[in-house]
Amino acid sequence: MKIPGPPPLDGLRNRIFRHRQEHPTGRKSDFVRETFCLSRPDARAKAREWFDEFPKAAYWTEVESWRQIEGDRIEFTMRRLPSAD
Repeated sequence: MKIPGPPPLDGLRNRIFRHRQEHPTGRKSDFVRETFCLSRPDARAKAREWFDEFPKAAYWTEVESWRQIEGDRIEFTMRRLPSAD
């Protein structure tokens, strides 16, 4: 009995190619994003402001990314849906 090798990938490659043609990566996101660079206390206050104004349950609000830079400064991106529909 011969053990089969891996399946040919031509069909998968074609599907990926078609998908990328139909859905370019530069497509606009449905989320509203804003990036800030603030001191640690100000960054916490700004994030709290977003969560208070756009509740997570309705707007899917979140801190999308953050990093500490130069001393005690935080660069972060907040993300939310444009409406609470």
